[in-house]
Amino acid sequence: MNEHTPVYVTGHKNPDTDSIVSAIGYAALMNALGDRRYVAARLGTVSDETAHILERFGFEAPERIYNVRTQVRDLNFDRPPVLSNAVTVRRAWEAILKGEREPAALPVADENGRLTGMVTTGDVAAFDLESSENPRLTAIPLFNLVSNLDGQVRGGSSTVTELSGELKIVVPHADTEPIRFTKDMIVVTGNAPDVIRAAVEAGVSCIVVSGAEVDASCLSESCKTVLITTPCDAYRAARLVIQSVPVQRILPEKEVVAFRLNDYLDDVREQTLKSRYRSYPILDENDRVAGTLSRYHLLRPNRKQVVLVDHNELAQSVDGLNEAEILAIIDHHRLADVQTGAPIYVRNEPVGATCTIVAQMFQERGIMPNRSLAGLLAAGIVSDTIFFKSPTATEIDRRMAQRMAAIAGESLDELGRDIFTPSASHDADAKKLVLSDFKHFVIEGHKLGIGQISCIDSAELLKRRGEFLSIMNGVKDERGFDMVLLMLTDVLREGTVLLCVGDEETVEEAFNVKIKDHTVFLPGVLSRKKQVVPALSVLWG
Repeated sequence: MNEHTPVYVTGHKNPDTDSIVSAIGYAALMNALGDRRYVAARLGTVSDETAHILERFGFEAPERIYNVRTQVRDLNFDRPPVLSNAVTVRRAWEAILKGEREPAALPVADENGRLTGMVTTGDVAAFDLESSENPRLTAIPLFNLVSNLDGQVRGGSSTVTELSGELKIVVPHADTEPIRFTKDMIVVTGNAPDVIRAAVEAGVSCIVVSGAEVDASCLSESCKTVLITTPCDAYRAARLVIQSVPVQRILPEKEVVAFRLNDYLDDVREQTLKSRYRSYPILDENDRVAGTLSRYHLLRPNRKQVVLVDHNELAQSVDGLNEAEILAIIDHHRLADVQTGAPIYVRNEPVGATCTIVAQMFQERGIMPNRSLAGLLAAGIVSDTIFFKSPTATEIDRRMAQRMAAIAGESLDELGRDIFTPSASHDADAKKLVLSDFKHFVIEGHKLGIGQISCIDSAELLKRRGEFLSIMNGVKDERGFDMVLLMLTDVLREGTVLLCVGDEETVEEAFNVKIKDHTVFLPGVLSRKKQVVPALSVLWG
């Protein structure tokens, strides 16, 4: 795995404050310990409460990710040289031969780095065969020709930049008939003054003299023919003239199959089976060539690495988790169904908040978080323990919250009032309130969705009961739930006003209550995971 590849630390879908803050805290801890790859991430929109807390302590919301499926960017693909359109066929051939694997293919791009095509050994071979049958060359840049031949220009018009004509090798013998030269010729010859004079007089496009200097008597100031001397023999010189053509001209006209850095591995595999090329160009977000991909890169792909905080259930986790490598799980919920292919670090404690565990880890490793992070961790603990009134809250939660608050110079009482007051806002979006801290469970085949809003004035929220019930019914139908519950957890009343749509009889039996107008108050019930879910689980067997 590349040392710069990020490790995403992520909480559950529809993240609450504890989920967001514990991700930020754990990433900060690992970075402080020297591994700078850890990045806090989130799977959904932050709630108003969480946004308020992040702003209070000067933090941005973590990066949002949508899945951890393996992408092209995760592969150890090749990064060969990217040839310019203007590179000669000869230089392209040399670059291909330098490749680690044969037969090779190299990407060709324009001056902006955008893909023009792929040149292969087969393309060069096909061009050579075609040139043998039809040795006519068009608009060869003089610059390319001189470079390829390692030559010197000895005469001709200084305004000529390109050469065209039929390639002709002339090696004179005593019994050879005079050559009939035309202006539309590029002549390759040796130390033959008579041939050179005749070609000059005919006004050929260019004369390449191999292995010899040009006799001064062959030149004149009025000569328009370009004369080039080269140390190469006549046969090699002729091949180099042909290979002076810009590589762009020999590229196949068919559309190139290319992939992008963000393409998913499953899609890439499917496409390679259809096309079956040996090598595919990879493009970045700006359509520039980033590298090339071959089939062997797909055999053992690198997987994205993740750390799960505040959850260990597949249904609540990031999409594509089965394609990722889980490095650790930090949680305070029941053990669920996340599986790994190898042993990993798991820390699961019966405390009220994952932030409590993260704060403990800072303490155990002798790293004191800065004031802002300490305040953030204290807020995460206060939020998830409902100001220590939740049955999940422990003395460890209170002790760690006090220590973090002391580092931050915060009062826990003031922090609690600041956290829970915004949740009761009468003008907050109703759907956002219902879904901001919403989790779904499958218990013995029963699909259950539970949202929770913590507040200090449930009566104010109950004025919007009609809105909430309408949204809950919509969620039930859309997601196929058997039951949808909304917990309006009142910190001051130390209980929960429960709104229910669906199987109300099960709720009545589980809590020994009578529901009226889809609503019932459950005194002492503050925890979704420790009171509501277990009660339904027992009833459903």
